[in-house]
Amino acid sequence: MEQQQITVTDAELKQAASQNSKAFLQLFMDRYAAVVGDDFSAEKMQLLTGDQHVLLSYKIMMEEIEDGGFLQLIQDGYGPYIFDNPFAKAMRLYGAQNLSKLIYKAKKIYDINKKELTAPIETDEAYDLILEKYASKFEGIEEEIKMMEEFDADTLAHYVDEHIELFAKVVD
Repeated sequence: MEQQQITVTDAELKQAASQNSKAFLQLFMDRYAAVVGDDFSAEKMQLLTGDQHVLLSYKIMMEEIEDGGFLQLIQDGYGPYIFDNPFAKAMRLYGAQNLSKLIYKAKKIYDINKKELTAPIETDEAYDLILEKYASKFEGIEEEIKMMEEFDADTLAHYVDEHIELFAKVVD
């Protein structure tokens, strides 16, 4: 399977950019999510480029943090996608240095406790124990990420705009 050509129209770009940086990024991220869906198999992953995966990772991370934090992200199976790929490095290269540092900080917790954090949780009591043990370790990181979300979205949107050909083909 080969990479799928992701396209956006010039009108869509202008409309999204006129709203805000989050809407601009969302245009791209929604296209990537539509290609992959909930299938994170190697076959589906090949459909996107590395840069497209970076934005998809950002979308997933932000949604999971908003819904239930890094614990939910890990329990939903996204730990390897976020922490075992060069996502944090890409954030730094895209200009979001503080976000990169926070992802590395969360990755350190994940790496040290991976076995316990990724083990299937069978009962509410088991989940409560994991929550009690790890929520406070991730909480400060999650709060910082939420506080910086607008700034980071602006930074990432600027990077995407400057390197748009890496993220989608713009058509009329």
